[in-house]
Amino acid sequence: MTDAELAAHLAETAGRILIEVRNAGIFSDKALGKAGDQTANQFLVHAIREARPNDGLLSEEMKDDGARLAKSRVWIVDPVDGTREYGEKRADWAVHVGLAIDGEPVIGAVALPDAGLVLRSDHPAPVPPSPTPLRMLVSRTRPAKEALAVAERLGADLVPMGSAGAKAMAVVRGDADIYLHSGGQFEWDSMAPVAVALAHGLHCSRIDGSPLIYNQQEVYLPDLLICPKPLATEILTIIAGLDTAT
Repeated sequence: MTDAELAAHLAETAGRILIEVRNAGIFSDKALGKAGDQTANQFLVHAIREARPNDGLLSEEMKDDGARLAKSRVWIVDPVDGTREYGEKRADWAVHVGLAIDGEPVIGAVALPDAGLVLRSDHPAPVPPSPTPLRMLVSRTRPAKEALAVAERLGADLVPMGSAGAKAMAVVRGDADIYLHSGGQFEWDSMAPVAVALAHGLHCSRIDGSPLIYNQQEVYLPDLLICPKPLATEILTIIAGLDTAT
């Protein structure tokens, strides 16, 4: 099984497990999120260590002992991206399984279990052209001020959505055009989605235009931009202007 096949298989299987945990009907919303995180993390950690014992591993739900820093190949996973949405039995949550090689987001799989989909870096498809007006994804609970300002400048419609993975895959699928986040994230929030988006020909960067680099000692990676390449320069220029204005 190739790395990409493994990533997709694990993301899909973890998604099915999470659906079963939710359908058991024995957890309150808050307890459901915790149970889902723990159950999916246990599966993913054991499966990756069994399948790729020589690789490093970073998971949101696992204590990081720093051993991954000495590895070229590091799996970065988020067992439930959008724990709140999962706990509330919404559909806008995801499972992230990705492989960074020498810091680059090379392989990724993002499962959207309620949609029965797994978006993969090894199965790229054309991204539909952007309509007018553009559609910008924002957090449904705490929209970033930069995203709101850029949307106003572009005349873009706002599309509230839950998890980072769900937002990124909405751009990949052509359901939205821009995902700009500046409210704080960690490596597991973006690594697998960025690998998938890059494979589909989208622009992915920090909001200052610098590359997204993974398997760092400090796993806080607070911002990102995912959009079609023709839009990237204009968006980055607007963001730079916002910085100047402040």
